[in-house]
Amino acid sequence: MDIRPFSPADLPINSDGSVYHLCISPADLAQNIVIVGDPDRVPLLAERFFKSIEVDVAHRGLRTITGRVGGSNLRVSLVTSGMGTPSLEIILCELIALNEIDFERRVRKSHFDPLHIIRLGTSGGLRKEVPMGTLVITKYAVGMDNTGLFYEAPLSDPLCEALENEIKKRLDERLSSSRFLGKINPYCSVSDDSVISALARSAERFNAPHAVGITVSNSGFFANQGRDILRIPPSVRDLDRFFAEFELDDRFGDLCIQNMEMETSLLCHICGGIGYKAGAVCTTIADRINERFDLNYKENILLGAKVALCALSLLTDGEDAFLDL
Repeated sequence: MDIRPFSPADLPINSDGSVYHLCISPADLAQNIVIVGDPDRVPLLAERFFKSIEVDVAHRGLRTITGRVGGSNLRVSLVTSGMGTPSLEIILCELIALNEIDFERRVRKSHFDPLHIIRLGTSGGLRKEVPMGTLVITKYAVGMDNTGLFYEAPLSDPLCEALENEIKKRLDERLSSSRFLGKINPYCSVSDDSVISALARSAERFNAPHAVGITVSNSGFFANQGRDILRIPPSVRDLDRFFAEFELDDRFGDLCIQNMEMETSLLCHICGGIGYKAGAVCTTIADRINERFDLNYKENILLGAKVALCALSLLTDGEDAFLDL
């Protein structure tokens, strides 16, 4: 337990008692949170699924709305993360601070309940047999960013370590002639089992095409995900196909690498390290194998939102607390 107060330099708090970037106060945050990358998705989801709104704050391109879900009394905060793990790190740390720290005394509370956090996003699909529009529910996440390396969270289980080591080994083989040999260090994290189960049950409830698998979180959108459009060659060519063709041994059962995006690894890494319940459900809007992209994915995002909100209801109110959305 931290005894010394957190300094204003370490934890900036605005004069109105709100946290620096999100500009919301502890009372504004619900225990149940849906994180989205695009700030425009926040009002879209609130308009569609909330029966009442308590908080609506827009600051620095970040939109946060807290309200009650229709057909229930479930209180949920819809929060913008921005793009990529560096932006998510800022938002996630502020959410944790809002939940755990007494802002008046600047010390950690003696008691706080863990947050339930689900990332709702878009991603690129890596499996020929999984069509675009499928909701991918993350079991394991592979962090190709370096943000997670600054948080010494323990390995979640032996499979995380095995996945880290094998991906690192094969990446180094690809980088054998690169100046960056040995400098890309993936880390692995895992979603909370109860979140995975709640998301899968909710997807079945809404007849949503879904798959549970491994998500790769990349540090960018173009070369970082195998898109070669610049006059500088990628360090790892065809990174999308590298992961699509990545074969796992029998320890992983039916799991395979399903999709690529930019945030989930850090979410699960940090939340797993502090005992919060976190996971992700991402619709696939790109078919990386057949090189197709779907710009009209709004309905799939709304379907994913139904699944995420229903999962939060199950986590909060019990295994039979399905929402009628």
